[in-house]
Amino acid sequence: MRSSKWIGMLLSFALVCTLLPGMTFAAATGAPGNPSIKQSNWNNSPNYAIGFDMWWGNNGTSWKLYENGAVIFTGTLTDNSPNGQSASYSFTNKASGTYVYKIDLINSYGTTTSGNLTYTVAGGTTDNQPPSVPTGLAASNITQNSLTLSWTASTDNVSVTGYEVYQDTTLLGTTAATTYNVTGLTPNSSYSFTVKAKDGAGNISAASAALTATTEAPDTTPPSVPTSLAVSNVTQNSLTLSWIASTDNVGVTGYEVYQGTTLLDTTAATTYNVTGLTPNTSYSFTVKAKDAAGNISAASAAANATTEAPDITPPTVPTGLAASNVAPNSLTLSWAASTDDVGVAGYDVYQGATLIGTSATTTYNVTGLTPNTPYAFTVKAKDAAGNVSNASTPLSVTTPIGPVDQAACRPEGLYDSGVAGIPYCDVYDVNGREKLPNGLERRIIGYFTSWRTGTNGEARYLASDIPWTKLSHINYAFAHINSNNQVSVGSQSPTNPATGMTWPGVAGAEMDPAYSYQGHFNLLNKFKKQNPGVKALVSVGGWAETGGYFDDNGQRVSNGGFYTMTTNADGSVNQAGINTFADSAVSFLRQYGFDGVDIDYEYPTTMNNAGNPLDWSFSGARLKGLQASYDALLKTLRTKLDQASAQDGKYYMLTIASPSSGYLLRGMETFQQLKYLDYVNVMSYDLHGAWNKFVGPNAALFDDGKDGELAGAGVYNMAEYGGIGYLNTDWAYHYMRGMMQAGRINVGVPYYTRGFKNVTGGTNGLWGTAPSTTCPAGSGLTACGDGAVGIDNLWHDLDTNGNESPAGSNPMWHAKNLEHGILGSYLGSYGLGSATLTGTYARHYDATLVAPWLWNNTKKVFLSTEDEESINAKADWAISNGIGGLMIWELAGDYDWDASKGEYGVGYTLTNAIHSKFSNTTPYGNTNSATPLPANKLKAKVEFTAFKLGDQNYPINIKMKVTNNSDMTITGSSVIEFDVPTSVNPLFKSWNGDQVSIVSTGHTGNNIGGLDGDFHRVAVTLASYKSIAPGASELFDLVYYLPISGPANATITIGGVKYAVIP
Repeated sequence: MRSSKWIGMLLSFALVCTLLPGMTFAAATGAPGNPSIKQSNWNNSPNYAIGFDMWWGNNGTSWKLYENGAVIFTGTLTDNSPNGQSASYSFTNKASGTYVYKIDLINSYGTTTSGNLTYTVAGGTTDNQPPSVPTGLAASNITQNSLTLSWTASTDNVSVTGYEVYQDTTLLGTTAATTYNVTGLTPNSSYSFTVKAKDGAGNISAASAALTATTEAPDTTPPSVPTSLAVSNVTQNSLTLSWIASTDNVGVTGYEVYQGTTLLDTTAATTYNVTGLTPNTSYSFTVKAKDAAGNISAASAAANATTEAPDITPPTVPTGLAASNVAPNSLTLSWAASTDDVGVAGYDVYQGATLIGTSATTTYNVTGLTPNTPYAFTVKAKDAAGNVSNASTPLSVTTPIGPVDQAACRPEGLYDSGVAGIPYCDVYDVNGREKLPNGLERRIIGYFTSWRTGTNGEARYLASDIPWTKLSHINYAFAHINSNNQVSVGSQSPTNPATGMTWPGVAGAEMDPAYSYQGHFNLLNKFKKQNPGVKALVSVGGWAETGGYFDDNGQRVSNGGFYTMTTNADGSVNQAGINTFADSAVSFLRQYGFDGVDIDYEYPTTMNNAGNPLDWSFSGARLKGLQASYDALLKTLRTKLDQASAQDGKYYMLTIASPSSGYLLRGMETFQQLKYLDYVNVMSYDLHGAWNKFVGPNAALFDDGKDGELAGAGVYNMAEYGGIGYLNTDWAYHYMRGMMQAGRINVGVPYYTRGFKNVTGGTNGLWGTAPSTTCPAGSGLTACGDGAVGIDNLWHDLDTNGNESPAGSNPMWHAKNLEHGILGSYLGSYGLGSATLTGTYARHYDATLVAPWLWNNTKKVFLSTEDEESINAKADWAISNGIGGLMIWELAGDYDWDASKGEYGVGYTLTNAIHSKFSNTTPYGNTNSATPLPANKLKAKVEFTAFKLGDQNYPINIKMKVTNNSDMTITGSSVIEFDVPTSVNPLFKSWNGDQVSIVSTGHTGNNIGGLDGDFHRVAVTLASYKSIAPGASELFDLVYYLPISGPANATITIGGVKYAVIP
C-alpha cells in the first residue's frame, strides 16, 4: 500500500519482468535457435562445404540447404536441446560461378532461417549446357483477369535455378517453382505463353511449346428477382423477412434488403431479422439479389407489415401471499398467479422495500434470515413489456427462535481454528456471505489515511468526510509495529492524529465525549455509531512501515518491523514475537473499537530485494524463512482473533493487502496463507510507474498484448507463458481464485495517478518509454523512469534527502482540473502557487485495457488516471465474475465539481458510481469449486512443496506431496486431480517421468481482454507399481511457469471410485 513516506514502489516492480535463470531441457520447447551459416573454404575452390552452427537453444529436427533460392539438400537432425547443433553439406568439382546459400533449421514449433552466404567458385568446370526445355505447359484457375500456369520441371547437368515466364515475347517474371500466377488480364481475351528454364551458370533453355488461353467473358447477367417475400415473427420492434432464393448464370452471392428506398443491410441467407422498429407502425420491404460481378436484380414485390402495438397493461396484483416452512434462517413464500393481457413473465419479491429476488413461478425461498426477527414481504407481477403490477398485500412473518449453527455461517474455505463459540453469524449469513450495509451486495472498502489532517495547509480529509452511506468497510492506514513487537500508533499527545488531535471549528469533526481518546479514532467510532453495519479495520504496516516506523518526531526507526517480529536472524519462526504482536492486536481492537485487523506486510516474498530498500538488510537475511513465518503470523492472528470473538461475542475480521505482480507472487509459493483470511484486498495498482522506464497504465483491468514492460522482457514470446500478460487486475484476481472463492477476493482501484515526463514513442504516450538515471535517493535504483514533477506531481513524496520524488502522483480531483485546463486554487498550499499550465492534457481511453490517461503532447507528460468510465467497467466486471468487491486507495483522491470555486475538489463521484453498481445486484460467489465435488470423501492432503528460493524458482519445479490420512490404501494407477487458476498457462509436466496430464482448460491462448474461466484441471497418476499406505506420503515432480495459488478442489480416483479430498 502507498504511504506519504515514499521511497517508491520501485524494485519489486523494476524486477517484475526479469527473465528467469536457464535450465536443462530434454527437448525443444520453441522454434529453433538461429543457425549461423558457414563455409569450409575461402579460396574459391570448387571443392567446399556449406553448413551451420547453432550455438545454444532449442534444436532443430531437420534442416534445408538452399542454393540460389532452390532447395538442394534436406537432412535430419537429433534434438538435444538446449545444447549446440551443427551440420554441413559438401560439394565436389563445382562448376565456376557465384552461388548464394541460406539454411532453414526446422522443428515442430517452427522454422528459423539463417542469413545469406555468397560463395564464388573460380577454376572449376565451365557449365555451358542449358537445362532441358520445359514441357507440359498448361493453364488452370482461369478467371476474367487471371490464370495459373504450370509445367513439368526441366533437368540440368548441375541444377535448374528457375524459370522465365513469357507472354508472347514479353518477360512476365521469374520463379523457382513450376507454377506461376498471371494477373492483370483482360476479360474474354486470348493470350500466348511460353516458359524457359535457366541454371546457375546463366544458361537458358529454348522456349517451351506455346500455350494459348482465353480469359473468361464478363458476367453481365443479373440474378432472377427474389419471389415470395413474406413477413413473420412480428413484434413491437422487430420482424423477420424470408423469400425464395434467386438463380444466376454464375451464382447468387447475396441479397440487399430495403425498407422503403433505404438499404438496411445485405445478407447471404434468404431470411433477415429487422430490428429497431417503432411499435404500431406500417413498413414496406423489398429484396434484390446480386452476384459476384456486381449485377443486381430488380426489386422483389413489396411485402408490407405493421408492428404490434405496445403493451401498456400491467398484470393483476398477486393475491394470497403466504409463508410456509418458516425456520430461524429461512422460509418459503407462495401466492396465487396473476393474469395479463399478453402473459405474466415473472414476479419480483420484496423484503420491506428491498428487492431480494425474482421468480418465474409462484413460490420463492427466502434465506439468510435472522432468528426471532420480524419481516415484511410483498410480491409484484411483471410482463415481458416491463409492466409491473402494484404490490401485493404485505405479509408479516417473524422467524422462530432456534439454535444458531455458527459453523453454517463460516465462509467456505475459511480456516477453522477449532475455537468454540465464534459468532460467525453476526457477520455472515447461512450461505457464508458477509452481511453488508447500505444496500450493498459487494464490498466497497476505502482506505482512510492518518496524515491528511490539514495541519500543513494541504487538503484535509477527516472521518467526517468519509462517504459512510456508500461504503461497507473502512481501513485506517496505518498503525505500525513498535520496538516491543506491539501494534502502536505512537504515544498519546495532542499532536497524535490517531488519538490526540482535534479540529475545532470544523463542522462534523466535533469529538464524542463518550471516548477517552481524541483524534481520528474518536471520530471513526462516532460515525460508526451513526452508521451501524459499516466496519472499521486497522491496517498495520504499509510500504514505509513494514520494516520500521515513524516516531513522534517523524523520524524513521528501522527496527525490522514485520521481518524481525516474525522471523529470527537464522530464518526460523519467531513465535514469541508473533504471539506478542497478536495479543497486542487483540488489545488494540478492544481499546479503540475496531472490527478487525488488516495486515499490510510489504512483502513476505522470497524474491530478494522486493520491498522497501530501507528494509533490505532485514528481509535479505531472512528470505528462506519468510513464508513459514508469514504462515505462522496469520495462523496465530486468526486463532487469537477467534478466541477474542468467542469471548467478546463480537466477530473480529482478519484481512491483508496483497501484492498483485507475477514477480512478487512467485515468491509467495502457492499463497497458502490466504485460507486464514476473511478476505484479501489485492493491490492491483502501481502496475506501471516511474520505478522503470516503461510507460503504461497504473491499474489496467486487462492485458492488450502490447505491454512495453512485458514485451521488453520477452514474456509474450515465451511459449511457456502462453502469451499471458500478468500486469493487470484480471490476471491478479484469477491468481487468487486458486485458493479462494470469488467473494473473498476484493480488487484494488486507485484514486490517484501515476505518470512520466519526457515520454518518447507509444500512442499518445501509452507504451512509450521515459528512461532516467537520476533516481530518488534511497530507492536503490541506478536506472528508473522519468517521473512527472511539479504541477503533475501534487501528491509527491520525499526521498531520503528530502527532495521531491518524481512519480506523477496526483489525487484524481487535481487530475480532473488538469484535464479541463483549470489552475486549482489550492496549488499554493502545495508549494505551487507560481505554477502555470503548459500545453493541454487530453484524455484518452483504451477499451481493451479499460484504462484512461491524460497526455500532454507539449510537455510529453503521461498521467494514468481513473474515472467514471473505467470505474463502471471494473464494477461490471466484478459483478459478472462474482467478485467480493472493490478496495479503494485512497478515499481522499475522489472528486466532485465545486461550482463555488469553479474547479474540481475532494468528492464522491467514483465511490457513488461503485455504490450504484453494487446495490441490489446479484450476490457474490460463495463457493470454491466451479463444479460439485464427489459425495465420497477421503482424508488426505495434496500440497506443493520444495520451492526454490527467489530467482532460482523458475521454472517453478516443485514436489507435489500427497499424504494419505485415511484408513485405506491409495493403490497404484490411482489418479490425483486438482484445480489450478487460469492465471497460469495450462502447461504442466514432470522432469522425473511422473505421468502428468491436463484434464480440462478454463482458458487457452493469450489473455487480451481477460481470462475466460477460473480453473484448469490437472491430473497426476500414481505409478502402477507404487501405493500410498495410510499415514504415508508420496512425492511427485511438477513443473509449471507462472505462479499460482492453490491447488484447489482435489480428488483422488482409486479403483474407479472418485473421492473428494478433505483435511
